[in-house]
Amino acid sequence: MPDPALRPVVSVIVVNYRGAEDTITCLRALREELDYPAERLQLVCVDNASGDGSAERIRQQVPGVEVVESGANLGFAGGCNVGARHATGTVLAFLNNDARPHRDWVTAAVDVLKAEPTVAAVASKVLDWDGEHIDFVDAGLTWFGMGYKRHAGQPVSDFPAGSHDVAKDVLFATGSAMFVRAEVYRRLGGFDERFFMFYEDVDLGWRLNLRGWRVRYEPRSLTFHRHHASMSKVDSPDNARELYLLERNALAALYKNVSDSTLAKALPAALALAVRRATARGDIDPTQLEIGKPDTGSATVEIPRTTLAGILAIDQFVELLPSLAASRQTEQAARVRSDADLIPLMRRAMEPAYPLPRYLAAHDVLVEVFGLEEAFGARRKVLVVTGDALTERMAGPAIRAWNMADVLAGEHEVRLVTVNPLFAPPEAPFAVAQAKQRDLSPHVAWADVVVLQGHALEMVPELKKAANTKIVVCDMYDPMHLELLEQGKDDTDEQRELDLIGVTNVLNAQLERGDFFLCASERQRHFWLGHLTALGRLTPSLYDSDPTVRSLLAVAPFGLPGKPPQRTASPIRGRLVGDADKVIIWAGGVYSWFDPLTLLHAVDRLSRRQPDVRLLFLGMKHPNPEVPDMDIGARTRALAGRLDLTGKHVFFNETWVPYAERQNWLLDSDCGVTTHYEHVETTFAFRTRVLDYLWTGLPIVTTDGDAFADLVRTEQLGVVVPAEDPDALADALEKVLYDKEFADAARMRIAVVRERFTWETALAPLVSFCRNPSPSADRLPGTAPLVRNKPLGVGGTFRRDLDLVRSYLDNGGPAELTRRAAGRVKRLAAERLRKGRGDD
Repeated sequence: MPDPALRPVVSVIVVNYRGAEDTITCLRALREELDYPAERLQLVCVDNASGDGSAERIRQQVPGVEVVESGANLGFAGGCNVGARHATGTVLAFLNNDARPHRDWVTAAVDVLKAEPTVAAVASKVLDWDGEHIDFVDAGLTWFGMGYKRHAGQPVSDFPAGSHDVAKDVLFATGSAMFVRAEVYRRLGGFDERFFMFYEDVDLGWRLNLRGWRVRYEPRSLTFHRHHASMSKVDSPDNARELYLLERNALAALYKNVSDSTLAKALPAALALAVRRATARGDIDPTQLEIGKPDTGSATVEIPRTTLAGILAIDQFVELLPSLAASRQTEQAARVRSDADLIPLMRRAMEPAYPLPRYLAAHDVLVEVFGLEEAFGARRKVLVVTGDALTERMAGPAIRAWNMADVLAGEHEVRLVTVNPLFAPPEAPFAVAQAKQRDLSPHVAWADVVVLQGHALEMVPELKKAANTKIVVCDMYDPMHLELLEQGKDDTDEQRELDLIGVTNVLNAQLERGDFFLCASERQRHFWLGHLTALGRLTPSLYDSDPTVRSLLAVAPFGLPGKPPQRTASPIRGRLVGDADKVIIWAGGVYSWFDPLTLLHAVDRLSRRQPDVRLLFLGMKHPNPEVPDMDIGARTRALAGRLDLTGKHVFFNETWVPYAERQNWLLDSDCGVTTHYEHVETTFAFRTRVLDYLWTGLPIVTTDGDAFADLVRTEQLGVVVPAEDPDALADALEKVLYDKEFADAARMRIAVVRERFTWETALAPLVSFCRNPSPSADRLPGTAPLVRNKPLGVGGTFRRDLDLVRSYLDNGGPAELTRRAAGRVKRLAAERLRKGRGDD
């Protein structure tokens, strides 16, 4: 058995209204039959002004229960909220007074809340009193706001054994038996008391899901329920009062929780459907006031209460609108999920719910005329922001952002936006735009999910505010601060330090804000995990929800096209070199962290043995005008000239090759090369253009030390050489170029490995996240520990302070003790000052 002290305190709230007998039975079962530590259980019974002596009777017959008298009948919603205000537990449990719990009811639910920190509420399995019929095993919601309990009333025996014994996410839990984190419940304002009863549980679950929390159905948390035992005391046999509340509250829930675009279509249709439902229920002749029909002359028409319920519900919905409008503003501002995200949890959103012929006909008409299937099936909006140039000639960050947009566009409405002044994009199956920094905010407001790279977060400061709820994905594939250590070597020491601090702050801001992170390799993942841990993002709740932490930080390497390369020209052979020459290609740019100089020395050595060897640098000038020229480019040209290689064995393509034409240059080559120095940038780098070697089947020669070197070595895709060793590099190039058997074997293995790096495969973690985006576990609103430390009390505080005094005296003597005491006095004074000012 777990240590009871490590179990959260659970406050079980039972609302009573003129049902003392049922309530006493329920409370006794809670006190006597649960397999949960009694000292970790608080029982709260709220008497909703029964006026029949119920409260006193409950106190006498179930001692130890905290009985709270509300003073007025506040309904189930209001009664539960009163109970929550008297609760001391970190978990609130709500149980109808006409229900009884299985012994594992609490334990099973608490296990879920402890194991899954992203779950805010647990929905219990509910059967009828005898356990023969279903009350609650799943939740559903119609497009017009009516929640329903799927399979309710059906015999358990009608379903295969175990059919409803699998845990799953649901839209809402039934208020008759549910658990919710106390801090989250209070953060959301609890049940909406305007509902009085019915659908207050639907509304709460809806709001929880919109804010990124999950509601989890747990079949081991089992109760048995006498359905509507309380309602029978206040309603007539026709259930008109219940119908009234169901109709009114469905409209209220719909109005509060759907997006603006959905509401514009759904609300007028829901109002019209409510009227048709009312007239169809009462079998009212809807044409009786038509001019062409005989006038009965009667001043009154008999209308059944069941029809009147629907009409009055609309009337009172209008009465509630001013206060509902304020609630709607709160919910829409706090939401992080779209209506489309919740469609799977609605189960059958287009369900008509009532089997009345005239009603069903109207339902079909309204769905079609108002385009409701399209409204509820609207695609999620994803914004991808890059700072790189979007043109025919794109560098790595732009290529990656472009392919992110392309892959996501298959399922979502995607917009790719660059803040770079160079903008002449090719045709795309998604929206592409250019924006200045000041114009980014409307794009961000449009999106449900924002994918950022580089410095983009700094350009949208509203995303960094603590209250901002937008879901943000940060692409961390480029450790910019490590690049800067090499790139800035020509600056002053002071400037290098300032630049490094600035870029590190940019990255830290992303790591502190993001809900999901992408990196390019397992090496990078370990690197960024260290960053996240140092910044306090690797919290116990996040770790408990996913010990691998892959739900927060996933590997999404640079990718390559799934379609094989198609040659459309031959830009090298017959133009720069002879048809039979052996061509080494350096794809991508020449940057400070690379080592082209050792490569030139290697080619110089190799050319003496193999005169037909040729080396081509594919792009010397970066396409992004904001990227400065680096000294290494000039040094490379100068060394090639001194070695008398330029134009003979070494060639420079000065302009960047159009992205859609790069395959022609690669297919004209015999091997791909990448060389770099041994330093920390290399350790965590991901050489993006090396993937093009895989795409075009080129054997690879690479310097050791980075993730690709590991891949080349493990999969035998070429040769790995030590850093700054021209002789080893020359030998490796000779083997790849002139050993046909070796090269052919490498190409065969490359054909297999490259399938792992298609963009569709590489970006699978991003695609998966965007299918069900949510805030990270540590950013969910209302997150709080389930089990808190036991207060020290006077004696504990004294013993702690005495131990501290001894420690200070042992380590630093009286001077250390004085310094520590002064510091504590200052902190206490500052705290009191803040409280006096009302600061939070």
